[in-house]
Amino acid sequence: MKLQDLHVLMTVVQAGSMGKAADRLNITQPAISRSIAELEHMLGVRLLDRHRQGIEPTKFGRALLDCGAAVFDDLRQGVQNIEFLADPTAGDVRIGCNSILAASFVSAVIDRLSQRYPRIVFHFVNAQITELHRELIERHVDVLVAQRLGPIADERLDFDFVFDDSLVVAAGAQDPWARRRKIALAELANESWTLPPPTSVVGSIVMEAFRASGLDYPRTTAFVIPTEVRINLLKTGHYLTILAGFALRFPARPEIKVLPVELPLPPVPVGIVTLKNRTLSPVVRLFIDAAHEVAKPLAKGNR
Repeated sequence: MKLQDLHVLMTVVQAGSMGKAADRLNITQPAISRSIAELEHMLGVRLLDRHRQGIEPTKFGRALLDCGAAVFDDLRQGVQNIEFLADPTAGDVRIGCNSILAASFVSAVIDRLSQRYPRIVFHFVNAQITELHRELIERHVDVLVAQRLGPIADERLDFDFVFDDSLVVAAGAQDPWARRRKIALAELANESWTLPPPTSVVGSIVMEAFRASGLDYPRTTAFVIPTEVRINLLKTGHYLTILAGFALRFPARPEIKVLPVELPLPPVPVGIVTLKNRTLSPVVRLFIDAAHEVAKPLAKGNR
């Protein structure tokens, strides 16, 4: 099997037609057809279904595409290993994470690592966890940094525990509640809140905290998912919110105070998600090691 033919097949499926694939690869359409025909002849199965809307892989084609993704990923990792041996201070790390982790913990890890290895280049993919899992499985990213809100259903993935985090109630430093030493959640029920919508993942967890305390979802002035927006509203001193504790540690935010409120919620593990049996490049391992270093003050044990 020729790597060129495998690359042609992957490009055809990505482009959706042989004509578009020929344009991308700067070769003729007959050459595309010949590569696909040679693969199908060698394997003895049909790899592509052709219809009016374009081209789709058969179940045999999909199996070969999965293999191809692994082959080219291993080649890329091999080249990176050689580059690392030639220059241990350079390389690329592709990271998937949500926006709040990207803006806080992951940024702190990158800053630490880039101070030591200024020629390492970091690439972010920001998305919801389901899409991030797909990006990792398809080898478009090297690692995910993610909160584990439950067991990882996909047995192809590994979770490397880094630290435990808890949701906290926060207010602006000038808010009168910031001067209290102990507060019951029920005392805050009638305050102005900025919270994620109850239908969102984080919003449903917040709702669970209020229900466990015998309370309804509080009066919410602004339903906002991005944590940075809610933090900006807290700075006015007019709102309260519930957010991940690490969002106030990386970097430290003296203008925001964590209120002494006990939420009836278990801690949430944060860790590194990788694809099982996938060889990681040395620079990716440097990133993972740096993540554990940055998290040492937060880590409460290994999982």
